[in-house]
Amino acid sequence: MPYIHYNRIQKQKQSGWPFKKFIEKMRERAMKMKAAVMTGVGMPLSIQEVDLAEPKANEVLVKIEATGVCHSDLNAVNDATTPIPTILGHEGAGTVVSVGPNVYKVKPGDKVALSWVPYCGTCEFCVTGAVHLCESAFGPMFDGTLLDGTSRLSHNGEKIYHNSLLSTFAEYAVVPELSCVKLPNEMPLAQASLIGCGVATGYGAAVNAAKVTPGSTVAVFGIGGVGVNAIQGAKIAGASKIIACDVKPANLDIAKQFGATHTVNVTEGDAAEALRNLTGGFGVHFAIDCSGNTRATESAWNGTRKGGTVVVVGAFNPAAALNLPAGGFHRVGKILKGSFYGDTQPYRDFPTIAQLYLDGKFKLDELVLDRISLDDINKAFDSFHDCNCINVGRSVIEFSPAAPIETADKVEVQIEVTKLSL
Repeated sequence: MPYIHYNRIQKQKQSGWPFKKFIEKMRERAMKMKAAVMTGVGMPLSIQEVDLAEPKANEVLVKIEATGVCHSDLNAVNDATTPIPTILGHEGAGTVVSVGPNVYKVKPGDKVALSWVPYCGTCEFCVTGAVHLCESAFGPMFDGTLLDGTSRLSHNGEKIYHNSLLSTFAEYAVVPELSCVKLPNEMPLAQASLIGCGVATGYGAAVNAAKVTPGSTVAVFGIGGVGVNAIQGAKIAGASKIIACDVKPANLDIAKQFGATHTVNVTEGDAAEALRNLTGGFGVHFAIDCSGNTRATESAWNGTRKGGTVVVVGAFNPAAALNLPAGGFHRVGKILKGSFYGDTQPYRDFPTIAQLYLDGKFKLDELVLDRISLDDINKAFDSFHDCNCINVGRSVIEFSPAAPIETADKVEVQIEVTKLSL
C-alpha cells in the first residue's frame, strides 16, 4: 500500500506539483481490508471486507501481523453496551505503514506493540507519572471511536465502530500515536502481540503496583493469562518464594513453569492458613489477586502479614461485596490497592518486557497456545466455553507479514501518482 510521511512531505511543497489537492485526495482514500466484524450481541463474528480511511493527525496506520484473542473480547461480544457493528481486538502487534501529521514517535517500517490505554500526557495524573490513571481515552473508548470522536472504519458507506481504540481483528488498524510502542526489530510479533494486555498487566501488578522486593514472599491468586505474568514479574523482582493459588490443578502445574515455587489449591482448605504455614506463620509480604473474585481477595488479605500489600487486578462483579475484618484493622498496617493495567507505563514497560524475553528471562513463547487465521477466530471464542481448555495463554491470529518499506532517509514519498486525478 502507498504511504506518505506527512511530516517530511512538507519538503515537496516547492516542487511545483499541486501539493494541497494531492494531500486532500490521499486523505479521502480508503483501503479495503479483511476484518472480523461483531454484528450482534452474542453472535459469531462475521468475516467481511471493510474500508479503512487514512490516518489523521496524531494517528498511525499499522499493518497488523498478530493479535491475541482475549477473554475480554468474549465479554465485549456478550455485552449489550458494545456499539454495533464493531471490530474487536485489543492485543496486537505489527508494522507501521504510514503516519498522519504531528507523529514523531514512530515511522514507517517500525515494529510496534499496541497499547489499548493511550494517555494524554498533560493531565494531573500523567504529569505525575501515573499515566495508567489518565481518563482521556475512556470516553472515545466507550463510544467506539478514536480520540477525536470519529471512526476510520466503514462498510458500504456505513460506519463501523472501533474497539479499545485499536480494533486488531483486521489486517490493518488506524490507532493513536500514543498506542504505538516501538520494539526491537528482532522481536517476533506473535509474542509481541501479547505484551499489550495480559502480559503487561500481570508483570506490572508485581513490579509497578505491588513493588515486590528482593527476598520477599508473594502469593498470586488466579493463574490465568494475567496471573502467570504476575508470577514472572515477581520472579524478576527477586521474590524468594512465589505461591500460586488457584482452583485448577492443571493451572497450578503450569504456574511452576513460569516461576512459582509453591502452589495452593484453594478448594482443598483455608488458603490464608496455607499461606501462613508456608511463611513461618506470618503470611506473605505481597498478595496479587488476578481472579476478580472477592472471596479470593479476602483470602489474600487474611494470608498477608502485618505491613503487607494486597493488589487487586481482577475486575469484581459490581454487585459483589468485599468483607474484611474490621477489628484491629488500624493495627495491622496493611495496604489494599486496586491496579488498573498493572500500573503500566507502556513506553517504559513494553520495551523492558520485550528485552527480557529476548534475553531469555521472560516466557512468551509458552503463552502462544495456538496460531490461527482470521477465518478461524470463532473457534478461539468457542474454546472459552470449554472448561477443559487451557486458559494460561492466548490463541494468536497471524496475518501475512508487511511488505518491506523504504526508510525515510531513502525516500520522502512513495505513491502511485498516476492513479490520482489531480
